[in-house]
Amino acid sequence: MTTGTGSNPGPGRGTWEEMNKMRGLNTVLVDKDQLVVTVRENRAEHRARFDEAMVGYKVKAIELLGEHIERIKANAPEAVSVHLPMPSDHSAEYDRVIQMLIWSQDDQLELSALEFSEYVMDEWGWKAEFTASNALYSQG
Repeated sequence: MTTGTGSNPGPGRGTWEEMNKMRGLNTVLVDKDQLVVTVRENRAEHRARFDEAMVGYKVKAIELLGEHIERIKANAPEAVSVHLPMPSDHSAEYDRVIQMLIWSQDDQLELSALEFSEYVMDEWGWKAEFTASNALYSQG
């Protein structure tokens, strides 16, 4: 669920945030146990994608460094510089949320639209960068 950018949706209508607040769309009450299940599932998928990217990263790094080594062995010394972005692991962020939920004394929790996007929809602020960097090493 997106609340928009805060820009004015049209003459006399107010901001997206104001409109969503009037509609009651700025927060949602969720079942804590279901939220824990959802965040754990999202974490497992995130970790699987990270692990896959790390395998591809290692293959690519070894390949590039091997090419440099072969040229140096063939008496064609060169300056060696390899820049490969490392896949990023955000498992700790999921773990923090999961632990906060487990330790909460509440059976139901009120989530903001941003929290809902992150915890339920798995749309974190870092997700686009994560997806782009992992695509460099993904097998499929």
